[in-house]
Formats: sequence, structure tokens, C-alpha cells
Amino acid sequence: MPRLDRASAELWARKWAWYQRSRLPWRRAQLHYELATRQAFARGPVHGNALQLLRERRLELGAHVLLEPGVWLTSDTGRIAIGGGSILNLNVMIAAVEEVTIGEHCMLANGCLVTDGNHRVDDPDVPVPWQGFTTKGPVTIGDNVWLGANVVVTSGVRIGRRAVVGANSVVVEDVPDFAIVAGAPAQVLRTISYG
Repeated sequence: MPRLDRASAELWARKWAWYQRSRLPWRRAQLHYELATRQAFARGPVHGNALQLLRERRLELGAHVLLEPGVWLTSDTGRIAIGGGSILNLNVMIAAVEEVTIGEHCMLANGCLVTDGNHRVDDPDVPVPWQGFTTKGPVTIGDNVWLGANVVVTSGVRIGRRAVVGANSVVVEDVPDFAIVAGAPAQVLRTISYG
């Protein structure tokens, strides 16, 4: 059985602390304090680097934002803004290279991914996880938008207000206001009309 030398053990401990940073009890308490100052709520663990983003003012949360268990908010240098009254359901992931903006009173169902980035794969001599990210531009989701379960929103996309995106859809182009879209890639099925 291999033995763990001191240098390897120290490196492992640093990595463990980094990967577990959002799960440590004092970090969870600090996160909930930061959420409370913004009148936002998390019902379970929030993954990623949400606490760091809040402290650096790169994560903006409106009043009454609700983060369900397993939400993952992450960015190295970008910004994430989530409007008041929005709900991110179980295991939603928001990843920003530059900027992801979600409007007020939006609902993201279980398993959605919203990102303005994509992994680079252009250097055959560098492992993919080390190549960094590229982006086609920010993502903007308008007010009162509903994303069904497991929707993927890709970089450079704008989703108009009161749009609905069907479950398991992949949004690669802009979605107009009041549109119902579905598919991979998502296509307009019809427009919502009131009255």
C-alpha cells in the first residue's frame, strides 16, 4: 500500500480545504449571514464560490431570491446578478466567465445550467481542464422567465421577458419576449398572449 509523505499530505490538505470550502460549517454560517443582509435565502448547501463572490460584490442577489439545495454559483473573474423573487431550484448551476444576469421573478427548474462560457479544447498539448474558458458574450435572462428542468442556456444568449423554455432544451440563440421555446436547439413553438 502506498504511503503518504509529508509534502503530499500537505498538498492534499490544501486541496481538500479548497474543494470543501463551501461545505465547512463556519463558511456556511458566513454565507447565510451574507444572504440575510440581502434578504435572500438558501434552503440547503450552495456549491461553488458564492461566499467569495458576495464578498467581492460580483454576486448580486435581489430581495427574496431562493436558492434550493445543490445550487452551484461560480466564477473566477465574472459577475452573476439574480433579480429579486427569483427561484433557483435543486442543482441549478450558474457559471460566469464575464456576466450572467437573471431578471426578477424567474424560475429555474431542477438541473438547469446557465453559462456564458465554454471549455477551450484548442491546444492538443494541454489537458482540457487546464485550458481555461472562452465566451461568446454575456447571458441575459429577462424578468418572469421560466426555464423547465435540465435546460441549458449557452453564451451570448438573451432570453426575453415572460418567455418559457421547455424541459431538456438547449438555448443557443436569442429568445423573444413572451415566446414558448423547446428543443435542442430550442425553437419558438408559439407566443404567449393574454386575453
